[in-house]
Amino acid sequence: MSWEQKIDIHNVSTIIAASKVFLGVGAIEKMDFVAEELKKKGIDSVIVMTGKSSYEKSGAWGPVTKALETHGISYLLYNKVQPNPETQQVDEAVEAARAAGAKAVIAIGGGSPLDAGKSAAILLEYPEQNCQNLYEMTFTPEKAVPFIAINLTHGTGTEINRFAVVTIPEKDYKPAIAYDCIYPMYSINDPALMTTLPTNQTSYVSVDAVNHVIEASTTVLNNPFAMTLGKEVLTLIAEYLPKAIEDPNDLTARYYLTYAAMIAGTSFDNGLLHFTHALEHPLCGMRPELAHALGLSVLLPAIIKAIYPTSAAILADLLSPMVPGLTGDATEAEKASEGMRAWLATVGITERMGDIGFEKSDIPRLVELAFETPGLAGLMDCAPIPYDKKFVEMIYNDSF
Repeated sequence: MSWEQKIDIHNVSTIIAASKVFLGVGAIEKMDFVAEELKKKGIDSVIVMTGKSSYEKSGAWGPVTKALETHGISYLLYNKVQPNPETQQVDEAVEAARAAGAKAVIAIGGGSPLDAGKSAAILLEYPEQNCQNLYEMTFTPEKAVPFIAINLTHGTGTEINRFAVVTIPEKDYKPAIAYDCIYPMYSINDPALMTTLPTNQTSYVSVDAVNHVIEASTTVLNNPFAMTLGKEVLTLIAEYLPKAIEDPNDLTARYYLTYAAMIAGTSFDNGLLHFTHALEHPLCGMRPELAHALGLSVLLPAIIKAIYPTSAAILADLLSPMVPGLTGDATEAEKASEGMRAWLATVGITERMGDIGFEKSDIPRLVELAFETPGLAGLMDCAPIPYDKKFVEMIYNDSF
């Protein structure tokens, strides 16, 4: 049975592709156009949010400052965004941005700076709120100042969609938000800015995109658009990730990985996510130093095994570039799970829960966080099978 037969044709889908992205080697030079457009809108001051060094090492910083200065836009640099950014960092950036009169946000980096930047863009429109309120969802934002994304990794898809994630460290919460007001006004996806990614990060970020489409294609909201994008994503990553690992300066490989991550971001913008992201967020909530996609990789085989019986036709087709030989029979769950584990090993990812700093005694707290963290139950509700605390506990146990 082909996966087309598993799509509910009575499910009325909203197909979303709302951001304008400049994709290609040299796309950073489009920053001049972006700055010109900002100035036309009366924006003469911005905050630039980024991490401690990648904005310079990547080569992005020079073209950005040149464009802003050419068009008479003043800028405040906030370069304190850490991996898995925390609410207090966003609040600090917003306070500085308000003092500087910033009217837009430019973020340079991977998912962490871009998500922090989206959050700041909202809060600049809501001076009475703070970032913890935003991520505990005590209010529903309907507006944000213009947000520009300059993407430095090929994984998160946040440069093209309406999602953002920030950690509330006091509670070990890592919630996700999704609001139409934080679609980037413009995004720059320049593969030449990504050649300095370390080998392990090259694998991790690409596997983030793998997870996006596996989840988006198997939610109760899946649709042909998300599915079609998903198959293309896995085909491209299977072909080009090994090439990027072998030669980090292979711009063709970086280009197609960047494109794959971008359309994966659109895939889950339309099909949403479920277990892998919902259960990974507690991992980073407890261990903020953990790379998000490494946590996803640890959980993915167990989740494929759990959902395969009800999503066999979809997963057999979707996973074929990485796990060949699946027929779509519901009894192949173990084969699919171990096949994905074997593919992850080919790109250097072999870790399990015990290898990333967790003990089995952590499982009760992880289960609590999966159900307590704002927004995560909404993701799990999109899963193709029922779930409860025993199911979540089983996934964590099976990932050791």
